Amino acid sequence: MRTVPSIIHLDMDAFFAAVEQAAKPSLRGKPVVVGGLGGRGVVATASYEARRFGVHSAMPMAQARRLCPNAAFLSGRFAAYRQNSDIVMALLRERSPLVEPLSLDEAFVDLEAGPYGPALAEADPETGAQLVLAVAEDLRADILERTGLTASVGAAGSKLMAKIASERAKPDGLVLVEVGSERAVLSPMPVRALPGIGPATEQTLRRAGLTTVADLADAGEAELVHLLGRAHGTGVHLMAVGHDERAVVPDRDAKSVSVEDTFEVDLADRDRILYEVDQLTARCVKRLRAAGRSGRTVVLKVRRFDFSTLTRSETLRAPTDDEGVIAETARRLALQVDTTGGVRLLGVGVSQLADYTQEDLFAQAAHAAEVEVEAAAAAEAAAGAEAAAGAEAGVASAEAGGPDAADTAPAVPPALRRWLPGQDVHHAEHGPGWVQGSGVGRVTVRFETPYGPPGRVRTFAVDDPDLEPSDPLPLRRA
Repeated sequence: MRTVPSIIHLDMDAFFAAVEQAAKPSLRGKPVVVGGLGGRGVVATASYEARRFGVHSAMPMAQARRLCPNAAFLSGRFAAYRQNSDIVMALLRERSPLVEPLSLDEAFVDLEAGPYGPALAEADPETGAQLVLAVAEDLRADILERTGLTASVGAAGSKLMAKIASERAKPDGLVLVEVGSERAVLSPMPVRALPGIGPATEQTLRRAGLTTVADLADAGEAELVHLLGRAHGTGVHLMAVGHDERAVVPDRDAKSVSVEDTFEVDLADRDRILYEVDQLTARCVKRLRAAGRSGRTVVLKVRRFDFSTLTRSETLRAPTDDEGVIAETARRLALQVDTTGGVRLLGVGVSQLADYTQEDLFAQAAHAAEVEVEAAAAAEAAAGAEAAAGAEAGVASAEAGGPDAADTAPAVPPALRRWLPGQDVHHAEHGPGWVQGSGVGRVTVRFETPYGPPGRVRTFAVDDPDLEPSDPLPLRRA
């Protein structure tokens, strides 16, 4: 264990929502919810203004709308989040080459491996702690200056305590846990505060009368191994006594992203099982996108009432992070499994991961093209019917001396573009802006940039040739 709290954990505050507020002056200080806006969409991030109404990540979007109907509900802009994440990660790497990203907005940093390493090695615990605090404050100030966003930072002698410290620092704060004080900090915390303890493990521990981290430490390793198994029990006991020697590992290359849930009562209803598969898919896609990855293989895990575990997988033509595609595949896999006796655990994962590449873009473009072809076919069919009706009218008109029907047949309208709330756009006359909403053939746009006051709102036809999608603007001028 270290003598100086030289591991820091940085976590951007409500990152996706904060980026949207920084980019859109009219949303600053107002509740903002980012996530899937469809009927089965879930919240990816809620601003602190929205959290006051009870909105939180992974909540069904329909529930979020009921809790906070006046919030701005946006579909999210991955390019903008990646753009600002790259700035933050670059600032972290200026402090140390050992940066372990956990997602777009979260990372561990080992300051001993960077330019401050020699000074920290020579410092006594008190002086070293003051140096770490100074470095962390400078880091937070640089992030604010470069992006306009706030970050919370925890510093400690281990990754476990640095993560706990950053949670205590939120929002926009800095907390340092001195080496040697780990047990005092951990003891009163609930068992769920430790990583790796989820709802099912919590219930197992609660039935044994263990509700706080102090209870876990006092129970001893043997009792926890009896309750949780060798590997998990040993790990939980080490964490409970504040012992964590995990190193900061830069550029971890995850092989897969997955989530799973164990249910207190076995699920037997097929519709309920499919509903849970959809919920797991939404959480899995959130993690996939947060890591900036996509994947080709969808994996479904099912543990049945008799503890037999089955996995089913399907490999797609190209990597994707499309929630609809992954959910449809997972549902199809679920229908292949005999669940008549009941299901106690479900899991959804994505493997064969890839970064966002041109291959993804081609796959998405192909999907969009299929949608446009379907729309065009429907429009053509409608136009054909209209043309047929027009031809009959033209014949009657010609008999009465009117124009020939062939000269008046209507043209097939082009497929209409789809505009998503929050999307960046540019208008030939009004300049840059973002989509507030669309429907019934109209799209409403607020024209503003990150560098000025709230802008004006205008409405256009969805196929207005002067309105085009655009790339996100940087949050700070170069």
